[in-house]
Amino acid sequence: MGIRSLLLYSFFLFPPLAGLVTCAEEMKPVLIPLPEKVEWRQGSFVLSDHVRIVSSTAQLTKYFEKRIQILTGIAFDTSSKENSGGEIIFQIGRDSATESYSLSVEQRRVTISSESEEGVFRGMQTFFQLIAPEAKAHRNGMPAEIPSCEIFDRPAFRWRGLNLDCSRHFMSKEFIKRYLDILAYYKMNVFHWHLTDDQGWRIEIRRYPQLTRIGAWRTEADGSRYGGYYTQEDIRDIVAYAQRRFITVVPEIEMPGHCLASLAAYPENSCTGGPFEVGTVWGVMKDVYCAGRDSTFTFLENILDEVIGLFPSPYIHIGGDEVPKDRWKACPRCQARIKAEGLHNEEELQSYFIKRIADYLHSKGKTMIGWEEILQGGLAPGAIVQAWQSMQPAIEAAQEGHCAICSPASHTYLNADPEDLDLRTAYSFKPIPDELSAGQQKFILGAEANLWTEYAPQETVDQKLFPRLLALAEVFWKNPKNRNYEEFHTRMQRAYDDLSALGIEYGREGKVVTYSTSYDTARSEFSVDISSVQDGVQIRYTTDGSAPSAQSELYRNRIKIQATSSLAFAAFKGDHFIGKQFTLAFDFHKALGAKLVLLHPYDERYRAGGETALIDGIRGTNDFRDGAWQGFEGVDVDAVIDLGKERKISKVIPRFLMNTPSWIFLPKRVGVSLSDDGTHFHDKKEISDDVPQKNPEILFKDFPIEFDTVSARFIKLAAENIKVCPPWHPGAGGKAWLFIDEIVVK
Repeated sequence: MGIRSLLLYSFFLFPPLAGLVTCAEEMKPVLIPLPEKVEWRQGSFVLSDHVRIVSSTAQLTKYFEKRIQILTGIAFDTSSKENSGGEIIFQIGRDSATESYSLSVEQRRVTISSESEEGVFRGMQTFFQLIAPEAKAHRNGMPAEIPSCEIFDRPAFRWRGLNLDCSRHFMSKEFIKRYLDILAYYKMNVFHWHLTDDQGWRIEIRRYPQLTRIGAWRTEADGSRYGGYYTQEDIRDIVAYAQRRFITVVPEIEMPGHCLASLAAYPENSCTGGPFEVGTVWGVMKDVYCAGRDSTFTFLENILDEVIGLFPSPYIHIGGDEVPKDRWKACPRCQARIKAEGLHNEEELQSYFIKRIADYLHSKGKTMIGWEEILQGGLAPGAIVQAWQSMQPAIEAAQEGHCAICSPASHTYLNADPEDLDLRTAYSFKPIPDELSAGQQKFILGAEANLWTEYAPQETVDQKLFPRLLALAEVFWKNPKNRNYEEFHTRMQRAYDDLSALGIEYGREGKVVTYSTSYDTARSEFSVDISSVQDGVQIRYTTDGSAPSAQSELYRNRIKIQATSSLAFAAFKGDHFIGKQFTLAFDFHKALGAKLVLLHPYDERYRAGGETALIDGIRGTNDFRDGAWQGFEGVDVDAVIDLGKERKISKVIPRFLMNTPSWIFLPKRVGVSLSDDGTHFHDKKEISDDVPQKNPEILFKDFPIEFDTVSARFIKLAAENIKVCPPWHPGAGGKAWLFIDEIVVK
């Protein structure tokens, strides 16, 4: 009988000892993912530097000792042969394929048993979680009590991944290693490394040095250079680090689309020949690899040869998603390829492209993974489908006998705002579709969390991923059949101390606060009411333009605003800021309470406060969906304000939003003119936009137009929309948006 079988037999078939007790709920350590079986017992094991390690594997012993020292400051006295402090035993069998483990904590002995080294490693992570957060926070080397318990555990899925996009925003080698330790701690075993895209090429390919010399760097709208890449030495170091943590690193080299950074370096692989620039805006670009050139495939195969040499993973991800067919339709080489290969359309040309790459990878002993679009035109034999828009592609793949990875955006895309994808939604994810039969379910390898980093530079990654990644980590490991979100949520509240001890700057569970504003005309004051939504959260605020901190004023009652000012408020758990600041700017100006007429109607989806939204005194935030911005699609903003009587005017200041990835542009120019009767306008003045359009960042811009203090009753504003997205934009030719939030009159 093997070690695992013996332990299971004794643990589950014999009745519990008479001394077995259930710990009080508040005393139990927080375990995420929750193991399959946990029994708490009386007593504890004291972890100290006098503990002796008994193990047959030097590598795991070294790892364990180092992690304990990093987590707690405890350094084992390896020179002593005595076990005056008790012993920790690692028992390893002969089955290298299992991740199942048993963990026994007694007063003088800790035993982690598995048929494999990997199983023992997973058990170590549970042991680390048994250490109180206080010991991890202080890291002073003082002894730590580990509660006595018996645990048996095993995973539901063999693929439990995180896809981290390092192309849109580069992340340091040390940061990647830190995340490998975090993934290991929560029993995730795949690091899907998104290394190439339109906005940056991050992997050194020695045969093609221009890929990193040119493709790894982009010129931002302000003229600055941004980028970075991983040398082959960096990659070998990271892969080896991951292997020691039983994590498979799967590289993603995008093709045939999302390749603008590559084409900027080697434009001859395109349909048009370029020239190109590394992408500076987000979206889907029309320039893709030319499927009609054999040289394109030679180029990609040479790249893949070097990639294969760096990554021992049996899998190579080639993307395959979001491939516009515009260039292929106009390319004589691609059309010739369609004819020569007997294809019917560009969708089948994409399938030809993918299958050719899949065959090449197969010849090198690798399995290709691609996003669900690789199903279009026919799936390459042996290819693995990663579903992202919904679960349907995974269902189709499994029904056809192909393996699939499930990562639907609705539940796993953690770049989504927590208000749109909250902790409860993440925990509700079911990686195995109900539509599959028992025989088909075996083709579901597992699932992945995803972080696309268009708006997530390295310093924001923790806030984006946590705490929602913990919900997915539990689902990926355990796939709870009768999941209880309330029970998990209770555990989650106590897990925050552990996250803080680990140095993880977690963010929000979901919607943190709600707020409402009102204006009292008689008193000339705004009122702001704020409510906390997330448990254990305090709201703190400032009115002096500074960012709220844990020391700022605590919100207790309605806030009154009686002068032009900026109200900033944010949520905190204790001293910890949880990732979102709200800023409301209030302007007391001469148009408050006036009448406004629009020549062109706003879009009903972005109506803000309706007819008076542009003169209600409330500024919008950087979220165009916040209810303060009024949106105009493909038309100008032409507004006439009636002040009710002649008033002296010195300045008119309209504010607009720029968010080019969302097709929102600043106006070409803004003009203001004045009138006494509403018919004849005079004193017209204009300001032209001076902000580069190729700017992926969200920004506000005021267009202040000054007068020599003239009297007028009517004010006409004319803001010229660019009408259609420019040729360089992913939405080229589509209607452009103009967003305005206030027309301030001084």
